[in-house]
Amino acid sequence: MWNPDTYLAFADHRGRPFFDLLSRVNTTGPRRVVDLGCGPGNLTEVLAQRWPEAALEAWDSSPEMVEAARTRGVDAHAGVIEDWEPQPDTDVVISNAALQWVPAHRELVVRWAGQLAQGAWIAFQVPGNFDSPSHRAVREVARREPFANPLRDMPWRDAGQVDAPAEYAGLLTDAGCTVDAWETTYVHQLSGETPVLDWITGTALTQVKSRLTEQAWQEYRQAIIPLLAQAYPARPDGTTFFPFRRVFVVAQVR
Repeated sequence: MWNPDTYLAFADHRGRPFFDLLSRVNTTGPRRVVDLGCGPGNLTEVLAQRWPEAALEAWDSSPEMVEAARTRGVDAHAGVIEDWEPQPDTDVVISNAALQWVPAHRELVVRWAGQLAQGAWIAFQVPGNFDSPSHRAVREVARREPFANPLRDMPWRDAGQVDAPAEYAGLLTDAGCTVDAWETTYVHQLSGETPVLDWITGTALTQVKSRLTEQAWQEYRQAIIPLLAQAYPARPDGTTFFPFRRVFVVAQVR
């Protein structure tokens, strides 16, 4: 279960890649703008501010996130990204940190490129940190008892879940797009007693938490804390640096 409040605890850090992505979408008067994986809607509001005349469409697979987005006035719909189909007037498709959850997202973006009109934009950003120490710690603790049984069939994300920028560039160029692709490693400066755990609780650990009892979840937390503290030690001033790699793709249909 996705918790909007937990996710929004790092809204500033999570929002920066969105703005970096959006800055490369060079269009002034789109008819329809679609946000796939809109989350709690805080960034969808930015799309409405940038293109106030556009019809705005927002989707998320989490009912909790959809409800949070609706409280902001976003007309959000509950549904998986794979089921979305572009309407004829769709000029911009944005997906920020969502396509990594879709195993067939490569085929999906190629399909969109074939469905969208000439001049339309596809822009997405996906985390590229699945082999980072934080994610290795998540998997290591999950293999221990008493967590191994309830987590045995977890669909773990790995480094192969997302491609390098050049691979996405080739894929969408072959699909008839002009492509701008790059990667950035953000070094987030966090604070608190367990800052990295707090961060991944709102993302990578959502499914882990949903499969454990409350007692088992608290035991899991206690087991992963020392691993994260070793991988991301706190500085003398109490802050922790958390490197986070992200992959960006902006494509315009030719």
